[in-house]
Amino acid sequence: MGTSGALIETLVVRDLGLCTYTPIWREMQRFTAERTEDSADELWLLEHESVFTQGQAGKSEHLLAPGKIAVVQSDRGGQVTYHGPGQLVAYLLLDLKRKSIGVRALVRGVETSIIALLNDHGIEGRSRRDAPGVYVEGAKVASVGFRIRRGASFHGLALNVDMDLEPFSRINPCGLPGLPVTQLRDLGGPGDVESVKQPLANVLAKTFGYTVLERI
Repeated sequence: MGTSGALIETLVVRDLGLCTYTPIWREMQRFTAERTEDSADELWLLEHESVFTQGQAGKSEHLLAPGKIAVVQSDRGGQVTYHGPGQLVAYLLLDLKRKSIGVRALVRGVETSIIALLNDHGIEGRSRRDAPGVYVEGAKVASVGFRIRRGASFHGLALNVDMDLEPFSRINPCGLPGLPVTQLRDLGGPGDVESVKQPLANVLAKTFGYTVLERI
């Protein structure tokens, strides 16, 4: 198998722990700007310190009462969301041209992966055509948002595991007024982020056809 074939099947998985939002965002931008056809795809797993992030088309009207929590204008798709400890964030830095997939297939693959992960714990998740993410009985458990640049993706998903959900009441999550938000712990699933990291990496790798996971 040639180098390109090996790269298509290889996913580098980095566990970054608890991170401030902006430095990681800037590092994703740098990685995407500097990657070449010989760069392996990467999956970054982490938690963020408390922050609200606005997507490119984010409207200020959806920020109801942010209080002392910082608001960052990001370059991902979608509206406003909240990140905080106890939420597992997975950033997918993938060469979509090399994988021969478009942004719709990327989003759908991420949603399908999360739904499969939930199903392993007896939780029935669903996606919505009008609002990317995964929902359980109408409550959002995971958000999805990407930016595509030079045929490569960055940003990704945020899965609520065991966190303080109160900040979601200060916004219209993803621009949807009154949208309820839930988390794995309250649904009878895993109650800590660490136990979800490897299963999520495994299901994403399976969905997108990676057979080699290099954990760093």
